[in-house]
Amino acid sequence: MMSEPFLLAQATQPAPSGLELFLRQFFPIILLLGVFWWWMARARRKERQQYEEMLRSLKRNDRVLTIGGIIGTVVETRDNEVVLKVDEANNVKIRFARSAIKEVIREPAAAKS
Repeated sequence: MMSEPFLLAQATQPAPSGLELFLRQFFPIILLLGVFWWWMARARRKERQQYEEMLRSLKRNDRVLTIGGIIGTVVETRDNEVVLKVDEANNVKIRFARSAIKEVIREPAAAKS
């Protein structure tokens, strides 16, 4: 006899709508993707800020690597240009856009000792 009211109570509940089913099943996945996207965007933003700071801090006698693979020494920096000396023997200098600098080459501490 106790099972009859329980069955009656179940029968009177409305069936969940399509949107409700969708939210129950996919909301955690959507939330997880949103958090992952935010985390990746934050990492890219931080990396971009470090790159821009490196470009701003370029100075004379820094050894740099360009995006084209050329290694040279900074001779002169201007607003959007950097002049690199790429050959010491022949005093060859090449002018690059500042954005063409990939990284500043730092010598390891062990090599200096």
